Amino acid sequence: MKQEINIKVAQEIPDHNYALFGQEVNGSTWALARMNMFLHGEDGARIDWSDTLNSPTLTDNTTNLQKFDVVVANPPFSLDKWGAENAKNDVFNRFWRDIPPKTKVDYGFITHMIEVALPKQGRVVVIAPHGVLFRGSSEGRIGKKLIEENLLDAVIGLPPNLFPSTSIPVAVLIFDRSREEGGEREACQEVMFIDASSDFQSGKNQNLLLDSHLEKIVKTYLNWQDVDKYAHVATFEEIEENDFNLNIPRYVDTFEEEEEIDLKEVQAEIESLEDQLGEVRGKMRDYLKELGVL
Repeated sequence: MKQEINIKVAQEIPDHNYALFGQEVNGSTWALARMNMFLHGEDGARIDWSDTLNSPTLTDNTTNLQKFDVVVANPPFSLDKWGAENAKNDVFNRFWRDIPPKTKVDYGFITHMIEVALPKQGRVVVIAPHGVLFRGSSEGRIGKKLIEENLLDAVIGLPPNLFPSTSIPVAVLIFDRSREEGGEREACQEVMFIDASSDFQSGKNQNLLLDSHLEKIVKTYLNWQDVDKYAHVATFEEIEENDFNLNIPRYVDTFEEEEEIDLKEVQAEIESLEDQLGEVRGKMRDYLKELGVL
């Protein structure tokens, strides 16, 4: 998994009371991640060269995964041949809700991240394609169970073309294990939906999220209130009525009504323009006659 996001999250912790961990399966990317950590003064970070889904190395022993306060990632989208055939016999039992399809790994990473977050307090932030919000089959069943477990906290839609690797719009999913039974936020049964897809600055090669855009998202999330055409706090019943489909337009109505057209006023303007055009044509004929053209 990409490690730049690890550094950015760590920089938000004011007292520097943290430890960084990560896993990366690609050898070249792993080497770059290690160098990146060193250049940012994070040479104490543990970044393992390992396969997160098939052979994770951040473990306490052979059957228990290491647990974390905050888990963040921007994993590869809809990767196929990710090892679905091995998931049923996963020694860590991460895929107990269901096994993601072999051609789309998205819920594989999401499931792993939730399972390594500390029970009753850990948080997960993952960037994912919009398909995870509405696809059916095993992905739909996994998503439904996560909602029924009260783990999903927010869905944030971002603009297209934010990343060099893809031009598609993406979503940020926030899961909070303090919402599960026995956690501090157990009583919260709602999900915040934010449509920030229109807030960006166009760039030559890719779009940009300005500080003002990010501040608006964070403020909206923290306030936990509806914002017209931007955010909606949905109840479990609303989501259930939508068959657990998390597609953002189902919850945030961004439709802008077109201004009503006064047909009489338009007709009057057309007649006025036609009168003016007739006058101009008459003057043109007079000029052409004076010039001997007509």
